[in-house]
Amino acid sequence: MKYFELLEKLHSVKDEKFAVFQRKLIFTRQTILGVRTPLLRKIAKEYRGEIHSLMAFPDEYYEVTFIKLAIVSSLPYEQFVLWLEQCLLRVDNWATCDCFKAKCILENKDDFLQKLQRVYALDNLYAKRYVLVTMLSYYMDEEYLETAMEYARKTPTDEYYLHMAVAWLTAEIVIKHFDVGVEFLKEKALSPKTHNKAIQKAIESYRLNKEQKEILRSLKIKNNVR
Repeated sequence: MKYFELLEKLHSVKDEKFAVFQRKLIFTRQTILGVRTPLLRKIAKEYRGEIHSLMAFPDEYYEVTFIKLAIVSSLPYEQFVLWLEQCLLRVDNWATCDCFKAKCILENKDDFLQKLQRVYALDNLYAKRYVLVTMLSYYMDEEYLETAMEYARKTPTDEYYLHMAVAWLTAEIVIKHFDVGVEFLKEKALSPKTHNKAIQKAIESYRLNKEQKEILRSLKIKNNVR
């Protein structure tokens, strides 16, 4: 497959109104054509066997990078991890990062935890966000909670997209393991802003009852200036 052929296919199914909507939500250096996610995933399936050719294409379009990562995420685990870091270094926005999910991780959780350590060490904002989002997606079992909380503790949250990811991860811990989550919040290990955002996100969930939400409200940090 040639690069221009892929671009022709994408242009043939783009939706300019959707592109305008996406550009308001996704801040990226890439050009957004406005191809809806189900169509991108369908195209990715068509080109699953051409990953080497695709990875050589430039990342000037949001949709091209999305297709690359969608294909890599569908590969067997051994192949997926070979492409992982290269993929993450191409990501420059929250949407591509958060959609980069591989089901093969589920059968290889312990091994992948080691890979996540290496990924987190990359000097890359979205590599760190990827680790946080992966933890809340695949590692909410009790045996992995301490690891998840440790990532939350050590992640700097001055950057908005890391602040939101830590808050999201913490909220998920609170929702799924309330007592553990409450004790974590009582540590006040997070910045006041992130701490309170995590509580807000947890309270917004229908999965907690009224009494639990009242407990969370009592844990908010007042005079939050950050």
